Amino acid sequence: MHGSSSERPALARGAGQRLLIVAGTSDAAELLSTTLELAGYRIVAVAAAAEGLTRLARERFDLVVVDATLPDVAELGRVRPTLARRPPVLLLVDYASLDRIVPELGLGERDYVTKPFRVADLLARVKILLRGTGAGPARGDGLAYCDLVLDDARCEARRGTRLLDLTPAEYRLLRHLLVNAHRVLSKEQIGRYVWGDHHGDNAIEQLVSRLRRKVDQDPPGLIHTRRGFGYWLGRVDAEA
Repeated sequence: MHGSSSERPALARGAGQRLLIVAGTSDAAELLSTTLELAGYRIVAVAAAAEGLTRLARERFDLVVVDATLPDVAELGRVRPTLARRPPVLLLVDYASLDRIVPELGLGERDYVTKPFRVADLLARVKILLRGTGAGPARGDGLAYCDLVLDDARCEARRGTRLLDLTPAEYRLLRHLLVNAHRVLSKEQIGRYVWGDHHGDNAIEQLVSRLRRKVDQDPPGLIHTRRGFGYWLGRVDAEA
């Protein structure tokens, strides 16, 4: 099964990160919103750069997707002095205008895809930019994937409407798996994150087993074993 998954690469997916889309036409905004929402991101869409700046000033976003052909897109280059946090930006550009990509765009790290874009290219560039920031899947003061939500302010975890009764070690493990969704973590990596050192394979196996029983009472199962490698969190259909 592991071999067949590697032979059929899946589209890059998110895990609840919050994205701002700045697109001038409703068709473009709808296409981007639908594509990214289906890929596991949470979306806010606006029609103009000025409106995007307003949202950036008062809300937290992990990444901004911008149609570089908007007439007021240069306004985004003036956010350096006003924003405490500058998310990375993915520009959508016409192939003929590659030599005119806004050089002063100051939101942070940036990349581009040309229009019309391929879905696989768009999702891949989004994921790479997010990985560069170290941003985990965010929802309010916590993390989220599917219907699984961690609230770091309250140190609580929920699966749908069900509150999970987690120990501190289980909570730390779940958080580590969520931040690294779709990435296999070795037992050594898990032990060092949860306890600060490697507690031995048996202790980690028992911890993962207890957490899995609590999280995966409801389908779909989210915590999986990659035999010989470690553990990962995510939907199996997202890996296939």
